[in-house]
Amino acid sequence: MVPTQFVGRLWNSRLGTHLRAPVLWAVLAMLAVQAPVGAAGAVGEIFAHKHLGPASCASSTCHGANQRASKARIEMNEYSLWQQKDPHASSWVTLGSAESRKIGAKLGIGDPREAGICLDCHIDHPPEAQRGEKFMFSDGVGCEACHGGAERWIATHDDDQRKRTETLAEGLYPTERPVARARLCLSCHMGTRERMITHRIMGAGHPRLSFELDTFTWLNPHYTIDADYVQRKGEFNGARDWAIGQGVSAINLLDILTDEGKGWAGIFPELVLFDCHACHKPMSGRTWGTRPGTGLGPGVVRLNDANLVMFRHVLGIVDQAAANDVLAATRALHQATLISREQTFGAARALKAKVEAQLDKVAAHAFGPETLGQVLASLLRDAEKGEFRDFAAAEQAALAAQSVVAAFQAAKQLSESDVPALNAGVDRVYAAVEKEDAFDRTRFVEALRSLRAAAP
Repeated sequence: MVPTQFVGRLWNSRLGTHLRAPVLWAVLAMLAVQAPVGAAGAVGEIFAHKHLGPASCASSTCHGANQRASKARIEMNEYSLWQQKDPHASSWVTLGSAESRKIGAKLGIGDPREAGICLDCHIDHPPEAQRGEKFMFSDGVGCEACHGGAERWIATHDDDQRKRTETLAEGLYPTERPVARARLCLSCHMGTRERMITHRIMGAGHPRLSFELDTFTWLNPHYTIDADYVQRKGEFNGARDWAIGQGVSAINLLDILTDEGKGWAGIFPELVLFDCHACHKPMSGRTWGTRPGTGLGPGVVRLNDANLVMFRHVLGIVDQAAANDVLAATRALHQATLISREQTFGAARALKAKVEAQLDKVAAHAFGPETLGQVLASLLRDAEKGEFRDFAAAEQAALAAQSVVAAFQAAKQLSESDVPALNAGVDRVYAAVEKEDAFDRTRFVEALRSLRAAAP
């Protein structure tokens, strides 16, 4: 994972890493609402066809050029960028580090480079029968881990005369669709029933997972959003993708929670689903305070509802009645954890259904220029009420703030005179969440207040 503080340092440069076409807000639904891919289905689709390995894409006339091609409709240096700059390319190497070996020893799983629980996310890990001659574990998370097994489409996907729908039918994964991309990325970067980082793994030393779809999409880009991209794949909207990522994250949390095999370990629930920072604090601190969105008292182990909190802010823009409904259902879930496993499961399933029912509506929503002020004002209201008392939700709020600011700046929906103050405001927000062990809620609220004042 990339620590939040490094994301904060990189957010400004993100605006210069690609060229987004002027945003045509009215046509955002073009590809966003096509049939979504289920969480388990996302991984299943990726593994449906044989994986040939990144070397199959490395020709200088394909994706392995040393620099961007001047006339081609794509960069043609995607393989080179991945190999030289993308952490996914070195994820196999990470498993061989001294720290990874220590984690493996503590867990009793031996060499992490041979343990399926590690390989599932640190490499492209299709079944053995789906590996081609050039496929190697040492390639880490390669092209086909995100784009799907290339067996059927590699020879034809560069044909200008072919429709993209034909290539998708041959197994190319639709990463341009925000719901599909969220479900695939979050299968590792947050976890699903099939792939998850447990509390035991974190206790052995694995970093805490923290992910926001739009921000991480642009940390290591290998393509440009230009007129050709929009014609083939539809408009790219960072605010929409932030919104979709929050909804899918919330669904994953609730899905795991209600799984008897994954969400519980002995007499305890799977603690990775709960808020780390609500418990991991000095006993002498006596810093507990109420969070209106939970209705819980002191001393309660609280679910990590950061993504549910963010999704409420999304729905507040799209459908306020739905946002109020999700808030009530979230409080009901928190309250159910004090009663029984059965009531917790029932409340979680009901809340999951409510979030799932809103995904297509969110994907189709035109997040226009007014969205920036709406999101920032909504975040500030929650902050002033005490919803971001602990670090996890504050971290997601910081990622949300930078995503919407960057999206509207890149889309040229902001006045040039507003940009410096907004950028400075985002920097202050990130500074307030740079060190999780030194998080100060008052400082964070002040930073959000300053950012909101800078927005048009």
